[in-house]
Amino acid sequence: MLNTEFKEVGKALFTRGLVSSHSGNLSVRLNDEKMLITRRGSQLGALQDQDLIETGIDKNDLKTPLASVELPVHRAILQHTAAGAVVHAHPPHAIALSMNETEIPTEQFEAYELGTVPVLGWNQDVRPGCLGDAIAEALKTHKIILVYGHGTFAVGQILEEAYKYTAALEEVCQVQWLVKTLRKSR
Repeated sequence: MLNTEFKEVGKALFTRGLVSSHSGNLSVRLNDEKMLITRRGSQLGALQDQDLIETGIDKNDLKTPLASVELPVHRAILQHTAAGAVVHAHPPHAIALSMNETEIPTEQFEAYELGTVPVLGWNQDVRPGCLGDAIAEALKTHKIILVYGHGTFAVGQILEEAYKYTAALEEVCQVQWLVKTLRKSR
């Protein structure tokens, strides 16, 4: 059942253009000690059973080297929040706005209830696997956050919920991008 959820959400992220061929990653909490995370370099749009790696939330094991390079961030989120699932994506409009804005207001889009989405990592060397503690801290009070020039991390009780927040933020950013473009063309 979890394998099916991973495959459906991975395919939806790819189909919507929220990840490229080999980007993004997903994880779920299995219990207090274990998690399931996508394999390093896997294709979210075409996940196979062998692309799901079970490893520790707090400690390494023999399978840890196979896990996504974002494992430290997923671990921090699962260690410090009540999240059951994490989606990390690279939505293009959201990333573009993250490089110009310190937060993304979404209040005008009532249906999404995302609040103001913070952009973390300004004036920092942002690399995969970094900023885990800051991301986890922000996700205690937000459903989704942006990392400067890098992408989003969203949480939910299941992957579909975290995907919903990811898709919603990208839609909000697309509209904001269009509004900014229209204002400049006048």
